[in-house]
Amino acid sequence: MRTIHAQDLDLRAADEPEVELSIVMPCLNEARTVGASVEEVRRTLIANSIPGEIIVADNGSTDGSQKIAETLGARVIPVKTRGYSNALQGGIAKARGRYVLIGDPDGSYDFTHIPRFLEKLRKGFDLVVGNRFKGGIAPGAMKPLHRYIGVPIMSAIARILFRSPCGDHHCGLRAFNKSSFERLDLRGNGWEFNSEMIARASILGMKITEVPTTLAPDGRGRPPHLRSFSAGWQHLRMMLLYSPRFIFFYPGTLIILFGLITMAMLMTGPWFIGSIRLNIITMLYAAAAVIVGSQGLMFGVLAKIYGMSQGIFPASPWLVRITRSSPLENRLMLTGILMIVIGLLGAVIPLISWSAQGFILEAPLEALRILIPSITCVMVGCQVILFSFFLSILRMRQEPEKTGPSRA
Repeated sequence: MRTIHAQDLDLRAADEPEVELSIVMPCLNEARTVGASVEEVRRTLIANSIPGEIIVADNGSTDGSQKIAETLGARVIPVKTRGYSNALQGGIAKARGRYVLIGDPDGSYDFTHIPRFLEKLRKGFDLVVGNRFKGGIAPGAMKPLHRYIGVPIMSAIARILFRSPCGDHHCGLRAFNKSSFERLDLRGNGWEFNSEMIARASILGMKITEVPTTLAPDGRGRPPHLRSFSAGWQHLRMMLLYSPRFIFFYPGTLIILFGLITMAMLMTGPWFIGSIRLNIITMLYAAAAVIVGSQGLMFGVLAKIYGMSQGIFPASPWLVRITRSSPLENRLMLTGILMIVIGLLGAVIPLISWSAQGFILEAPLEALRILIPSITCVMVGCQVILFSFFLSILRMRQEPEKTGPSRA
């Protein structure tokens, strides 16, 4: 096992030497650049007296990248399962350092910035992320689509969802405390790895910061493995999955309010906005909004409870308190039944008017003003009953959760 020390220029390690920092590089056919990257790391560790090791997590290279890395003193860890995340996690699992820094060996990242990251880790931060926009992006190093649209927008969304301090959520040069990383229990296996790392660290309340770094054009001489729109969707989807509030609760609440207010306005007659006349068709859309919004809220609760049971989210105090209430499902069941009864009673009114008119409605639109909200009430009531049964199934084998801070 080769370990780098300031006193050991030949990279010959003593028995079980101390390793403070492990540098892990994912590699897939990087023969043109991996050697220069390993050498840059080696010189940086020596120049700054950092006890460390270099790990190249090889994802099945066929161009001799492994031999080049080994010759220069890196430890090569073969990772059979393909994927950026899989390669990194395979290398991190074998790291012996207290801290780990990850970065691509393609010549785009400046590994002389390693001390910046290590300084923050020594101060107690759990995760330190590079910010290429603060350090400088060389011409041609990042596609205009990524530089001016993709990365800024995705980073802004992530800051809103998770309140993280990072302005460059996609920077691949980052460092973390290994024990903190193990707590993250990351599930993604693709390009969403970097976003998931920040999302999980934020949800768990870890200390996160950023340092300026740079980005240069890579020297691989081939197109990158990354596909812009596919990777962008992976990042966005992962962030939304880790934020039930924004994917379920907030949209559901807004849609329900819109539907209820609109239906209430139209129950007394048509409304006019300028020359636009809102009437029964608008009420149908409002009813659909109430139904969809209700589903969103219910799915949000179920997603949160399931995520808590699987360790994806920390326990939410208010949700634990509510779900531990044993009569909860009974109250939900009674609420659903009451809504159905109210809806059916409302539906009877047009029926009475219809029968009084000899089963010929003279004003069918006026009947729909009552019938649409009544049917909506029945449908939502049915959803509440089904929701109560599903909630019971989720709770059947759950152990009581410990309460703690939650930002999800």
